[in-house]
Amino acid sequence: MSWNPTHKPGDSVTGDDAIETLIIPRAHDLGGFEVRRALPAPQRQMVGPFIFFDQMGPAEFLTAGGIDVRPHPHIGLGTVTYLYQGQFEHRDSLGTQQMIEPGEVNWMVAGKGVTHSERTTPEDRARPGQKLFGIQTWIALPENREEMAPEFEHHKKGALPMLSDGGAEARLILGSAYGTSSPVTMQSETFYLDVVLQPGAPFPLPDNHEDRGIYVTEGEIEVAGQTFEAGRMMVFRPGDRISVKAGPRGARLMALGGATLNEQRYIWWNFVSSSKDRIEEAKEAWKRADWQKGPFTLPPGDDQEFIPISPELDRTRPKSW
Repeated sequence: MSWNPTHKPGDSVTGDDAIETLIIPRAHDLGGFEVRRALPAPQRQMVGPFIFFDQMGPAEFLTAGGIDVRPHPHIGLGTVTYLYQGQFEHRDSLGTQQMIEPGEVNWMVAGKGVTHSERTTPEDRARPGQKLFGIQTWIALPENREEMAPEFEHHKKGALPMLSDGGAEARLILGSAYGTSSPVTMQSETFYLDVVLQPGAPFPLPDNHEDRGIYVTEGEIEVAGQTFEAGRMMVFRPGDRISVKAGPRGARLMALGGATLNEQRYIWWNFVSSSKDRIEEAKEAWKRADWQKGPFTLPPGDDQEFIPISPELDRTRPKSW
Protein backbone atom coordinates (compact mmCIF):
# COMPACT_ATOMS: atom_id res chain seq x y z
CA MET A 1 0.00 0.00 0.00
CA SER A 2 1.37 3.45 -0.89
CA TRP A 3 0.77 7.02 0.18
CA ASN A 4 -2.22 9.06 -0.84
CA PRO A 5 -1.80 9.34 -4.66
CA THR A 6 -3.31 12.84 -4.67
CA HIS A 7 -0.44 14.20 -2.56
CA LYS A 8 2.18 15.53 -4.96
CA PRO A 9 5.60 16.71 -3.68
CA GLY A 10 5.09 20.03 -5.46
CA ASP A 11 2.02 20.72 -3.31
CA SER A 12 4.08 20.78 -0.10
CA VAL A 13 4.92 23.85 1.97
CA THR A 14 8.51 24.97 1.39
CA GLY A 15 8.80 28.22 3.37
CA ASP A 16 10.69 28.74 6.63
CA ASP A 17 7.38 28.91 8.51
CA ALA A 18 6.47 25.28 7.69
CA ILE A 19 7.62 24.30 11.20
CA GLU A 20 5.49 25.71 14.00
CA THR A 21 7.63 24.37 16.88
CA LEU A 22 11.10 22.82 17.08
CA ILE A 23 11.84 20.76 20.21
CA ILE A 24 15.30 19.63 21.29
CA PRO A 25 14.75 16.89 23.91
CA ARG A 26 16.28 16.98 27.35
CA ALA A 27 18.73 14.12 27.90
CA HIS A 28 18.88 12.20 31.18
CA ASP A 29 21.59 9.66 32.02
CA LEU A 30 20.10 6.84 34.08
CA GLY A 31 23.38 5.13 34.89
CA GLY A 32 24.60 4.12 31.45
CA PHE A 33 21.13 4.28 29.95
CA GLU A 34 20.10 7.55 28.28
CA VAL A 35 16.56 8.82 27.95
CA ARG A 36 15.64 11.84 25.79
CA ARG A 37 12.31 13.50 26.59
CA ALA A 38 10.65 15.52 23.83
CA LEU A 39 7.18 15.87 25.39
CA PRO A 40 6.03 17.61 27.44
CA ALA A 41 8.31 20.55 26.64
CA PRO A 42 8.28 24.23 27.64
CA GLN A 43 7.40 25.10 24.03
CA ARG A 44 4.70 22.48 23.63
CA GLN A 45 2.83 20.16 26.00
CA MET A 46 1.14 17.92 23.43
CA VAL A 47 1.02 16.92 19.77
CA GLY A 48 -2.54 15.81 19.17
CA PRO A 49 -3.29 13.55 22.16
CA PHE A 50 0.41 12.65 22.67
CA ILE A 51 1.45 14.17 26.00
CA PHE A 52 4.70 12.29 26.73
CA PHE A 53 7.43 11.15 24.35
CA ASP A 54 10.66 9.48 25.49
CA GLN A 55 13.47 8.00 23.43
CA MET A 56 15.06 5.08 25.31
CA GLY A 57 18.68 4.44 24.36
CA PRO A 58 20.28 3.29 22.18
CA ALA A 59 22.09 1.43 24.94
CA GLU A 60 24.15 -1.73 25.22
CA PHE A 61 24.39 -3.60 28.51
CA LEU A 62 27.96 -4.87 28.47
CA THR A 63 27.57 -6.75 31.76
CA ALA A 64 24.66 -8.69 33.21
CA GLY A 65 22.44 -5.61 33.34
CA GLY A 66 19.13 -4.41 32.00
CA ILE A 67 16.19 -2.26 32.94
CA ASP A 68 14.25 -2.50 36.18
CA VAL A 69 11.27 -0.17 36.18
CA ARG A 70 9.52 -1.17 39.40
CA PRO A 71 5.70 -1.21 39.66
CA HIS A 72 4.25 2.30 39.38
CA PRO A 73 0.78 3.78 38.75
CA HIS A 74 -0.97 5.64 35.92
CA ILE A 75 -4.34 7.35 35.47
CA GLY A 76 -6.00 9.19 32.58
CA LEU A 77 -3.73 7.99 29.76
CA GLY A 78 -2.68 5.16 27.49
CA THR A 79 0.95 4.02 27.31
CA VAL A 80 2.58 2.91 24.06
CA THR A 81 5.84 0.96 24.01
CA TYR A 82 7.59 0.47 20.66
CA LEU A 83 11.07 -1.02 20.33
CA TYR A 84 13.67 -0.90 17.56
CA GLN A 85 16.13 -3.18 19.38
CA GLY A 86 16.06 -5.40 22.44
CA GLN A 87 13.19 -6.73 24.49
CA PHE A 88 11.80 -6.65 28.01
CA GLU A 89 8.86 -7.95 29.99
CA HIS A 90 5.71 -5.99 30.82
CA ARG A 91 3.54 -6.94 33.82
CA ASP A 92 0.47 -5.04 35.00
CA SER A 93 -2.29 -5.12 37.61
CA LEU A 94 -4.71 -6.57 35.05
CA GLY A 95 -2.66 -9.76 35.23
CA THR A 96 -0.84 -9.21 31.93
CA GLN A 97 2.61 -10.77 31.47
CA GLN A 98 3.93 -9.89 28.02
CA MET A 99 7.34 -9.77 26.34
CA ILE A 100 7.78 -6.73 24.07
CA GLU A 101 9.92 -7.25 20.97
CA PRO A 102 10.93 -4.94 18.09
CA GLY A 103 8.11 -3.84 15.78
CA GLU A 104 5.34 -4.92 18.17
CA VAL A 105 3.02 -2.59 20.04
CA ASN A 106 2.02 -2.65 23.70
CA TRP A 107 -1.05 -0.48 24.35
CA MET A 108 -2.08 -0.17 28.01
CA VAL A 109 -5.03 2.09 28.80
CA ALA A 110 -4.77 3.22 32.42
CA GLY A 111 -8.18 4.89 32.64
CA LYS A 112 -9.21 5.14 36.31
CA GLY A 113 -6.01 3.44 37.45
CA VAL A 114 -3.48 0.73 36.65
CA THR A 115 0.02 -0.27 37.77
CA HIS A 116 2.75 -1.88 35.70
CA SER A 117 6.43 -2.79 35.66
CA GLU A 118 9.01 -3.20 32.90
CA ARG A 119 12.05 -5.43 33.43
CA THR A 120 14.76 -7.27 31.58
CA THR A 121 14.26 -11.01 32.14
CA PRO A 122 16.84 -13.11 34.03
CA GLU A 123 17.52 -15.03 30.81
CA ASP A 124 18.45 -11.83 28.94
CA ARG A 125 20.57 -10.58 31.85
CA ALA A 126 22.65 -13.72 31.55
CA ARG A 127 23.64 -12.67 28.00
CA PRO A 128 25.93 -9.60 28.13
CA GLY A 129 25.81 -7.27 25.15
CA GLN A 130 22.02 -6.95 25.08
CA LYS A 131 20.88 -3.77 23.29
CA LEU A 132 17.84 -1.59 23.90
CA PHE A 133 16.49 1.19 21.71
CA GLY A 134 12.91 2.37 21.44
CA ILE A 135 10.21 4.94 22.10
CA GLN A 136 7.71 5.21 24.93
CA THR A 137 4.76 7.56 24.66
CA TRP A 138 1.66 8.47 26.64
CA ILE A 139 -1.61 9.43 24.98
CA ALA A 140 -4.03 11.54 27.04
CA LEU A 141 -7.56 10.13 27.07
CA PRO A 142 -10.60 12.24 26.13
CA GLU A 143 -12.32 13.70 29.19
CA ASN A 144 -15.28 11.34 28.90
CA ARG A 145 -12.89 8.33 28.83
CA GLU A 146 -10.44 9.33 31.57
CA GLU A 147 -12.19 7.11 34.13
CA MET A 148 -12.76 4.10 31.88
CA ALA A 149 -11.79 0.64 33.09
CA PRO A 150 -8.13 -0.25 32.38
CA GLU A 151 -7.40 -2.28 29.23
CA PHE A 152 -4.40 -3.92 27.59
CA GLU A 153 -3.66 -4.89 23.97
CA HIS A 154 -0.57 -6.39 22.38
CA HIS A 155 -0.20 -6.69 18.61
CA LYS A 156 2.57 -8.54 16.81
CA LYS A 157 4.69 -6.91 14.13
CA GLY A 158 2.88 -8.71 11.30
CA ALA A 159 -0.51 -7.37 12.41
CA LEU A 160 0.43 -3.72 11.81
CA PRO A 161 -0.16 -2.30 8.30
CA MET A 162 2.91 -1.55 6.17
CA LEU A 163 2.99 1.22 3.56
CA SER A 164 5.76 1.78 1.04
CA ASP A 165 6.56 4.05 -1.89
CA GLY A 166 9.61 5.74 -3.43
CA GLY A 167 12.23 4.47 -0.97
CA ALA A 168 10.05 4.98 2.11
CA GLU A 169 8.51 2.28 4.31
CA ALA A 170 6.16 3.00 7.18
CA ARG A 171 4.54 0.78 9.80
CA LEU A 172 1.24 2.16 11.12
CA ILE A 173 1.42 1.61 14.87
CA LEU A 174 -1.72 3.44 16.00
CA GLY A 175 -4.72 5.15 14.47
CA SER A 176 -5.33 5.83 10.79
CA ALA A 177 -3.39 7.32 7.88
CA TYR A 178 -3.36 7.09 4.08
CA GLY A 179 -6.67 5.24 3.99
CA THR A 180 -5.68 2.39 6.32
CA SER A 181 -5.99 1.74 10.06
CA SER A 182 -4.06 -0.02 12.80
CA PRO A 183 -5.83 -2.83 14.69
CA VAL A 184 -5.12 -1.11 18.03
CA THR A 185 -8.29 0.19 19.75
CA MET A 186 -8.05 3.97 20.12
CA GLN A 187 -10.16 6.39 22.18
CA SER A 188 -9.55 9.45 19.99
CA GLU A 189 -8.37 10.40 16.50
CA THR A 190 -4.67 9.50 16.30
CA PHE A 191 -1.88 8.47 13.97
CA TYR A 192 1.54 7.06 14.84
CA LEU A 193 4.02 5.72 12.26
CA ASP A 194 7.49 4.15 12.29
CA VAL A 195 9.07 5.41 9.04
CA VAL A 196 12.34 4.22 7.44
CA LEU A 197 13.68 6.33 4.54
CA GLN A 198 16.37 5.45 2.04
CA PRO A 199 18.87 8.25 1.18
CA GLY A 200 17.03 11.11 -0.51
CA ALA A 201 13.61 9.43 -0.21
CA PRO A 202 10.57 11.71 0.31
CA PHE A 203 7.85 11.16 2.90
CA PRO A 204 4.56 13.10 2.87
CA LEU A 205 2.83 13.56 6.21
CA PRO A 206 -0.86 12.61 6.26
CA ASP A 207 -2.87 15.79 5.78
CA ASN A 208 -6.19 14.68 7.31
CA HIS A 209 -5.13 15.27 10.94
CA GLU A 210 -5.21 18.55 12.84
CA ASP A 211 -1.92 18.17 14.73
CA ARG A 212 1.18 16.55 13.21
CA GLY A 213 4.77 16.13 14.27
CA ILE A 214 7.95 14.22 13.41
CA TYR A 215 10.68 12.93 15.70
CA VAL A 216 13.96 11.88 14.04
CA THR A 217 15.54 8.81 15.66
CA GLU A 218 18.31 8.04 13.15
CA GLY A 219 20.01 9.87 10.28
CA GLU A 220 18.71 13.27 9.23
CA ILE A 221 15.87 14.81 7.23
CA GLU A 222 15.34 17.97 5.22
CA VAL A 223 12.23 20.08 5.82
CA ALA A 224 11.57 23.24 3.80
CA GLY A 225 15.28 23.62 3.02
CA GLN A 226 16.43 23.05 6.60
CA THR A 227 18.29 19.95 7.83
CA PHE A 228 17.42 18.27 11.14
CA GLU A 229 19.47 15.52 12.71
CA ALA A 230 18.47 12.71 15.05
CA GLY A 231 17.05 13.82 18.38
CA ARG A 232 14.84 16.62 17.04
CA MET A 233 11.05 16.94 17.08
CA MET A 234 9.24 19.22 14.64
CA VAL A 235 5.58 20.19 14.96
CA PHE A 236 3.85 21.55 11.85
CA ARG A 237 1.09 24.04 11.24
CA PRO A 238 -2.42 22.58 10.85
CA GLY A 239 -3.61 22.34 7.26
CA ASP A 240 -0.25 22.65 5.49
CA ARG A 241 0.81 19.88 3.11
CA ILE A 242 4.18 18.73 4.38
CA SER A 243 6.72 16.42 2.73
CA VAL A 244 10.16 15.72 4.23
CA LYS A 245 13.21 14.19 2.55
CA ALA A 246 15.89 11.90 3.99
CA GLY A 247 19.50 13.03 4.05
CA PRO A 248 22.40 11.24 2.31
CA ARG A 249 22.57 8.55 5.03
CA GLY A 250 18.85 7.89 5.05
CA ALA A 251 16.68 8.38 8.12
CA ARG A 252 14.31 6.78 10.57
CA LEU A 253 11.57 8.80 12.19
CA MET A 254 8.34 8.60 14.14
CA ALA A 255 5.40 10.55 12.73
CA LEU A 256 2.68 11.34 15.26
CA GLY A 257 -0.40 13.41 15.90
CA GLY A 258 -4.16 13.51 15.68
CA ALA A 259 -7.00 15.66 16.94
CA THR A 260 -6.24 18.11 19.73
CA LEU A 261 -8.16 17.65 22.98
CA ASN A 262 -10.72 20.29 23.91
CA GLU A 263 -9.84 20.35 27.60
CA GLN A 264 -6.63 21.37 29.38
CA ARG A 265 -4.48 18.51 30.67
CA TYR A 266 -2.44 18.46 33.86
CA ILE A 267 0.50 16.13 34.36
CA TRP A 268 2.22 15.10 37.58
CA TRP A 269 4.66 12.19 37.84
CA ASN A 270 2.85 9.28 36.11
CA PHE A 271 -0.62 10.82 36.26
CA VAL A 272 -2.50 12.77 33.56
CA SER A 273 -5.93 14.33 34.06
CA SER A 274 -8.16 17.26 33.14
CA SER A 275 -8.59 17.74 36.92
CA LYS A 276 -5.89 18.70 39.43
CA ASP A 277 -8.06 17.31 42.22
CA ARG A 278 -8.18 13.91 40.50
CA ILE A 279 -4.39 13.82 40.35
CA GLU A 280 -4.14 14.72 44.04
CA GLU A 281 -6.60 11.92 44.82
CA ALA A 282 -4.50 9.38 42.89
CA LYS A 283 -1.33 10.68 44.55
CA GLU A 284 -2.74 10.16 48.06
CA ALA A 285 -4.03 6.70 47.13
CA TRP A 286 -0.56 5.62 45.97
CA LYS A 287 1.06 7.00 49.13
CA ARG A 288 -1.35 4.94 51.28
CA ALA A 289 -0.16 1.76 49.53
CA ASP A 290 -3.37 -0.08 50.40
CA TRP A 291 -3.12 -2.82 47.80
CA GLN A 292 -6.08 -4.77 49.23
CA LYS A 293 -8.79 -2.08 49.50
CA GLY A 294 -7.34 0.91 47.66
CA PRO A 295 -7.80 1.80 43.97
CA PHE A 296 -4.34 0.51 43.01
CA THR A 297 -3.06 -3.07 43.15
CA LEU A 298 0.40 -4.35 42.25
CA PRO A 299 1.06 -6.61 39.24
CA PRO A 300 0.72 -10.33 40.02
CA GLY A 301 4.19 -11.89 40.01
CA ASP A 302 5.88 -8.52 40.61
CA ASP A 303 4.35 -7.31 43.86
CA GLN A 304 7.32 -7.31 46.24
CA GLU A 305 8.38 -3.71 45.60
CA PHE A 306 7.15 -0.49 44.01
CA ILE A 307 8.28 3.04 43.19
CA PRO A 308 7.41 5.35 46.11
CA ILE A 309 6.70 9.08 45.88
CA SER A 310 9.81 10.88 47.12
CA PRO A 311 9.47 13.80 49.60
CA GLU A 312 10.86 16.17 46.94
CA LEU A 313 8.29 15.05 44.37
CA ASP A 314 5.52 15.17 46.96
CA ARG A 315 6.06 18.91 47.36
CA THR A 316 5.39 19.62 43.68
CA ARG A 317 1.99 20.22 42.12
CA PRO A 318 0.31 19.21 38.84
CA LYS A 319 0.99 21.61 35.96
CA SER A 320 -0.13 22.08 32.40
CA TRP A 321 3.24 23.22 31.00
